[in-house]
Amino acid sequence: MKEYKMDTVRRSTLSQQVLEQIVQLLMSGQLRPGDKLPAEMTLMEQFDVSRPVLREALSSLETLEIITRKPRGGTYVNERVGSNPFKVMLALSINNVSAVIEARMTLELGLVTIAAEKISDDQLEQLKETIDSIQANPDSDYGRLDKEFHRIIAQSANNPVVEGMIESLLIAHEKTDSLIPFREPGVTVEHHLGIYEALKNRDPYAAFQQMYKHLSFVRKKLLDEPVKDQ
Repeated sequence: MKEYKMDTVRRSTLSQQVLEQIVQLLMSGQLRPGDKLPAEMTLMEQFDVSRPVLREALSSLETLEIITRKPRGGTYVNERVGSNPFKVMLALSINNVSAVIEARMTLELGLVTIAAEKISDDQLEQLKETIDSIQANPDSDYGRLDKEFHRIIAQSANNPVVEGMIESLLIAHEKTDSLIPFREPGVTVEHHLGIYEALKNRDPYAAFQQMYKHLSFVRKKLLDEPVKDQ
């Protein structure tokens, strides 16, 4: 049986508590994006922890892209949320295909309704270009264009919280895309056009319905058909 060092567990628990307290300071508004954290010695005194415990907590916060430590420049709260928390959750379930496609649906159905309100004319033009390219080259591997279509919609939300999720959304897209047993460019073009028209008409209800139709089709294709070996 594997042995565990209890002092490591205790230190980890303390560092986790420090991490959670710093996150709570952010949640309460006492710390804000762009703020500089106090010096290490001050934080050690305020949290009543040792330097190794504090540094472990700060390292975890940096990994989660919540803070940035600058050599000889101090430690700052990031202006925008990172994607690592979502990537970690995705990594733990990446081979659970039904969970991954449902996660895509959960996020994209919300994003497309916001996109109907906020998407720019330039972004609409970019969406149409991806559709035209698929239509002009139906026999090509158009996965890149499909991914670009969904990325444009996600980024059109122009929301700093959502931005931290987009990278994970695109990873989920790549995962589901890689498992699709066969391509149906005509269906993809039809579905993408439906979404595009709804967005162009600034109709969030129609956009939701069209995206649901599209992603439900993808889900059925993935879960009802045998997928290729990984």
